[in-house]
Amino acid sequence: MEIITTVERLQDVAVRERAAGKTIGMVPTMGALHEGHLSLIRRAHEENDIVFCSIFVNPVQFNNAEDLQKYPRTLEADVQLIGDLADYVFAPSVEEVFPVAPSEVYDFGSVANVMEGAARPGHFNGVGVIVRRLLEWVRPHKSYFGEKDYQQIAVVKEMCRQCRILSEIVPCPIVREPNGLAMSSRNRRLSVHEFEVAANIHRILEASKACATLQEIKQFVESEIDKIPEFQLDYFELADAATLQTADTLDNPHGVMGFITVYVGPVRLIDNVRY
Repeated sequence: MEIITTVERLQDVAVRERAAGKTIGMVPTMGALHEGHLSLIRRAHEENDIVFCSIFVNPVQFNNAEDLQKYPRTLEADVQLIGDLADYVFAPSVEEVFPVAPSEVYDFGSVANVMEGAARPGHFNGVGVIVRRLLEWVRPHKSYFGEKDYQQIAVVKEMCRQCRILSEIVPCPIVREPNGLAMSSRNRRLSVHEFEVAANIHRILEASKACATLQEIKQFVESEIDKIPEFQLDYFELADAATLQTADTLDNPHGVMGFITVYVGPVRLIDNVRY
C-alpha cells in the first residue's frame, strides 16, 4: 500500500494504472473506519485490479461546526485496518484538496431537497464538491458507497449524470453491529448505555414491516420511538425507493423505503429499511 498526500501524485498513479490496463475501484471515506467501510473496500478488492481508498474529513459537507470538530481523525489506525485490501490510500490535507475555497453550486433536483437535504442545508452540495473531485482525479471504473447513506448514493448518481462522470456507482448493503445498530463512525460517540438503546432503531424499523399500510407504518414507528426517553426523532419518511419523494402506497413499482434520523443524546444517527 502507498499513502498518497498530493493530488499530483494521485493523478499520476491513476493514469499509470489505467494505461497498464488495470481496472480501478474507489472507496471514498472520511476515515474513522469500521467494518462497514471495510466491506466496501473488500468488495472493491474483489471486483477490481487496483483499489484506491480516500481518507479525508471534508469540511464543506458539514453544516454543523461542532460535528466537524468532533469527527474522529484516526489515520494511523485506519491504514492498519485497510492493510492489503487497498493499493493506494489518498490522505490529503484540506489545503491540498481546496487550495482555494470551493465555489461550486449544484442543483441535484428533487432527490437532494428532501430528508437529509432539508435537514442539513448545504450538505449534499459539499458531498458533490468532494466526490466530483475524487472521481475526476482517479477516474475509477467503479466507486463504492454504503446504503446506510441511501440518499447520498442517489445524489452521487445524479452528480455523475450531470457532470458526465462514467464511474459506475456501486451501492453496498448496510453492515450492522451485533445488536442491529447500523455501523457508523458516530457510534463511537455513544456511551455504553446509549449504544445499546440505539439498537432499538433497527428493531422498530424491522417490526414496522408487519404493518399493512403506510399510515400504520408511520404511526407505529413514531409512537415506538417516542416511548424511548433517550430518543429524539428528527424525521421518519416513507419514500419511493427511486425518486425519494413521499410514497403514496406500499404497492409502488420502485418499492418503498423508510428513512429515519434519531438523536440519541447529542449524536445524530440515520438508518433505513426497505418495505
